[in-house]
Amino acid sequence: MSSIVDEIEELYARRGHESYGEGVTMLEHSLLTAQAAEQAGAPDALVAACLLHDIGHFLEEADDAYGVHDHGDASGDYLARFFPASVSEPARLHVAAKRYLCAADTEYVNALSDASRYTLEKQGGPMSPVERREFEANPYHRDGVRLRKWEDSRGKHTGKQPPDWSHFRSLLEHLAASPAQATSA
Repeated sequence: MSSIVDEIEELYARRGHESYGEGVTMLEHSLLTAQAAEQAGAPDALVAACLLHDIGHFLEEADDAYGVHDHGDASGDYLARFFPASVSEPARLHVAAKRYLCAADTEYVNALSDASRYTLEKQGGPMSPVERREFEANPYHRDGVRLRKWEDSRGKHTGKQPPDWSHFRSLLEHLAASPAQATSA
Protein backbone atom coordinates (compact mmCIF):
# COMPACT_ATOMS: atom_id res chain seq x y z
CA MET A 1 0.00 0.00 0.00
CA SER A 2 1.42 3.36 -0.96
CA SER A 3 1.51 6.40 1.24
CA ILE A 4 -0.30 9.63 0.51
CA VAL A 5 3.07 11.17 -0.32
CA ASP A 6 3.59 8.48 -2.97
CA GLU A 7 0.13 9.19 -4.38
CA ILE A 8 0.76 12.93 -4.51
CA GLU A 9 4.16 12.43 -6.11
CA GLU A 10 2.56 10.17 -8.74
CA LEU A 11 -0.11 12.79 -9.41
CA TYR A 12 2.55 15.45 -10.00
CA ALA A 13 4.55 13.02 -12.16
CA ARG A 14 1.47 12.42 -14.35
CA ARG A 15 0.13 15.97 -14.50
CA GLY A 16 2.97 18.28 -13.44
CA HIS A 17 4.07 18.86 -17.05
CA GLU A 18 0.86 20.83 -17.68
CA SER A 19 0.92 24.61 -17.80
CA TYR A 20 -1.88 27.12 -17.35
CA GLY A 21 -0.56 30.16 -19.15
CA GLU A 22 2.37 31.06 -16.88
CA GLY A 23 5.37 29.88 -18.92
CA VAL A 24 6.36 27.27 -16.33
CA THR A 25 4.93 23.82 -15.75
CA MET A 26 2.73 23.18 -12.74
CA LEU A 27 5.51 21.10 -11.20
CA GLU A 28 8.10 23.85 -11.71
CA HIS A 29 5.67 26.42 -10.31
CA SER A 30 5.00 24.33 -7.22
CA LEU A 31 8.68 23.61 -6.58
CA LEU A 32 9.71 27.25 -7.11
CA THR A 33 7.00 28.50 -4.76
CA ALA A 34 8.02 26.01 -2.05
CA GLN A 35 11.67 26.93 -2.56
CA ALA A 36 10.82 30.62 -2.06
CA ALA A 37 9.04 29.83 1.21
CA GLU A 38 11.90 27.66 2.39
CA GLN A 39 14.47 30.34 1.58
CA ALA A 40 12.38 32.87 3.52
CA GLY A 41 12.53 30.62 6.59
CA ALA A 42 8.85 29.69 6.56
CA PRO A 43 7.65 26.89 8.84
CA ASP A 44 7.59 23.41 7.31
CA ALA A 45 3.79 23.38 7.09
CA LEU A 46 3.78 26.58 5.03
CA VAL A 47 6.53 25.23 2.76
CA ALA A 48 4.34 22.15 2.20
CA ALA A 49 1.31 24.35 1.51
CA CYS A 50 3.37 26.22 -1.08
CA LEU A 51 4.40 22.96 -2.70
CA LEU A 52 0.86 21.56 -2.84
CA HIS A 53 -1.29 24.69 -3.22
CA ASP A 54 -2.27 23.99 -6.84
CA ILE A 55 -3.05 20.27 -6.49
CA GLY A 56 -6.72 21.14 -7.03
CA HIS A 57 -5.93 21.68 -10.71
CA PHE A 58 -5.26 17.94 -10.94
CA LEU A 59 -8.38 16.82 -9.09
CA GLU A 60 -11.14 18.34 -11.20
CA GLU A 61 -11.89 18.94 -14.86
CA ALA A 62 -10.29 22.16 -16.13
CA ASP A 63 -12.65 25.09 -16.70
CA ASP A 64 -10.59 26.24 -19.68
CA ALA A 65 -6.97 26.61 -20.82
CA TYR A 66 -6.19 28.26 -17.45
CA GLY A 67 -7.17 25.24 -15.38
CA VAL A 68 -9.67 24.98 -12.54
CA HIS A 69 -10.57 28.52 -11.56
CA ASP A 70 -11.63 27.66 -8.01
CA HIS A 71 -8.80 25.20 -7.39
CA GLY A 72 -8.05 26.67 -3.95
CA ASP A 73 -11.07 24.99 -2.37
CA ALA A 74 -10.35 21.71 -4.17
CA SER A 75 -6.74 21.85 -2.95
CA GLY A 76 -7.74 22.63 0.62
CA ASP A 77 -10.42 19.93 0.77
CA TYR A 78 -8.04 17.27 -0.54
CA LEU A 79 -5.10 18.25 1.65
CA ALA A 80 -7.27 18.47 4.80
CA ARG A 81 -7.83 14.71 4.54
CA PHE A 82 -4.12 13.99 5.03
CA PHE A 83 -2.37 17.02 6.49
CA PRO A 84 -2.89 19.46 9.36
CA ALA A 85 -4.81 22.68 8.80
CA SER A 86 -1.50 24.58 8.76
CA VAL A 87 -0.93 22.92 5.36
CA SER A 88 -4.45 22.70 3.92
CA GLU A 89 -5.78 26.13 4.86
CA PRO A 90 -3.08 28.37 3.32
CA ALA A 91 -3.45 26.27 0.15
CA ARG A 92 -7.22 26.70 0.28
CA LEU A 93 -6.86 30.48 0.76
CA HIS A 94 -4.31 31.27 -1.96
CA VAL A 95 -7.00 32.08 -4.55
CA ALA A 96 -8.89 34.27 -2.08
CA ALA A 97 -5.57 35.89 -1.15
CA LYS A 98 -5.17 37.08 -4.73
CA ARG A 99 -8.62 38.65 -4.60
CA TYR A 100 -7.76 40.18 -1.22
CA LEU A 101 -4.46 41.63 -2.39
CA CYS A 102 -6.09 43.04 -5.53
CA ALA A 103 -8.62 44.88 -3.37
CA ALA A 104 -5.96 46.22 -1.03
CA ASP A 105 -3.11 47.15 -3.36
CA THR A 106 -3.30 48.55 -6.91
CA GLU A 107 0.45 47.90 -7.31
CA TYR A 108 -0.27 44.22 -6.78
CA VAL A 109 -2.95 44.22 -9.48
CA ASN A 110 -0.57 45.85 -11.94
CA ALA A 111 2.09 43.19 -11.30
CA LEU A 112 -0.22 40.23 -12.00
CA SER A 113 0.53 38.02 -14.98
CA ASP A 114 -1.98 37.97 -17.83
CA ALA A 115 -3.14 34.51 -16.75
CA SER A 116 -3.67 35.70 -13.16
CA ARG A 117 -5.64 38.73 -14.36
CA TYR A 118 -7.86 36.51 -16.46
CA THR A 119 -8.52 34.05 -13.63
CA LEU A 120 -9.05 36.90 -11.15
CA GLU A 121 -12.21 37.85 -13.03
CA LYS A 122 -13.35 34.22 -13.14
CA GLN A 123 -12.74 33.97 -9.38
CA GLY A 124 -14.92 36.95 -8.48
CA GLY A 125 -12.58 39.91 -8.95
CA PRO A 126 -11.16 41.99 -6.11
CA MET A 127 -12.85 41.44 -2.74
CA SER A 128 -15.49 43.77 -1.42
CA PRO A 129 -14.87 45.42 1.97
CA VAL A 130 -17.11 42.81 3.62
CA GLU A 131 -15.22 39.95 1.95
CA ARG A 132 -11.94 41.49 3.06
CA ARG A 133 -13.06 41.58 6.70
CA GLU A 134 -14.25 37.97 6.49
CA PHE A 135 -10.93 36.92 4.93
CA GLU A 136 -8.96 38.74 7.63
CA ALA A 137 -10.97 36.89 10.31
CA ASN A 138 -9.61 33.55 9.09
CA PRO A 139 -6.70 32.48 11.31
CA TYR A 140 -4.74 31.29 8.25
CA HIS A 141 -5.21 34.40 6.12
CA ARG A 142 -1.68 35.72 6.69
CA ASP A 143 -0.16 32.42 5.56
CA GLY A 144 -2.46 32.42 2.53
CA VAL A 145 -1.20 35.91 1.63
CA ARG A 146 2.45 34.90 2.15
CA LEU A 147 1.93 31.86 -0.09
CA ARG A 148 0.30 34.04 -2.74
CA LYS A 149 3.11 36.56 -2.73
CA TRP A 150 5.79 33.85 -3.11
CA GLU A 151 3.72 32.23 -5.84
CA ASP A 152 3.52 35.48 -7.79
CA SER A 153 7.03 36.78 -7.16
CA ARG A 154 9.08 33.59 -7.43
CA GLY A 155 6.85 30.73 -8.55
CA LYS A 156 6.54 31.84 -12.16
CA HIS A 157 10.19 32.48 -13.03
CA THR A 158 11.04 30.81 -16.29
CA GLY A 159 14.56 29.49 -16.65
CA LYS A 160 15.12 29.15 -12.89
CA GLN A 161 16.08 25.64 -11.78
CA PRO A 162 13.86 24.45 -8.92
CA PRO A 163 14.91 21.73 -6.50
CA ASP A 164 13.79 18.16 -7.23
CA TRP A 165 10.59 16.80 -5.70
CA SER A 166 12.78 14.56 -3.52
CA HIS A 167 14.06 17.68 -1.73
CA PHE A 168 10.63 18.07 -0.07
CA ARG A 169 9.66 14.41 0.34
CA SER A 170 10.71 13.94 3.97
CA LEU A 171 8.99 17.20 4.94
CA LEU A 172 5.73 15.91 3.42
CA GLU A 173 6.12 12.50 5.05
CA HIS A 174 6.63 14.09 8.44
CA LEU A 175 3.58 16.33 8.10
CA ALA A 176 1.37 13.53 6.73
CA ALA A 177 2.43 11.26 9.61
CA SER A 178 0.19 13.19 11.99
CA PRO A 179 -3.27 12.04 10.85
CA ALA A 180 -4.87 13.18 14.11
CA GLN A 181 -4.18 16.74 12.99
CA ALA A 182 -5.94 16.28 9.64
CA THR A 183 -9.71 16.38 9.33
CA SER A 184 -11.67 13.39 8.15
CA ALA A 185 -13.43 13.66 4.83
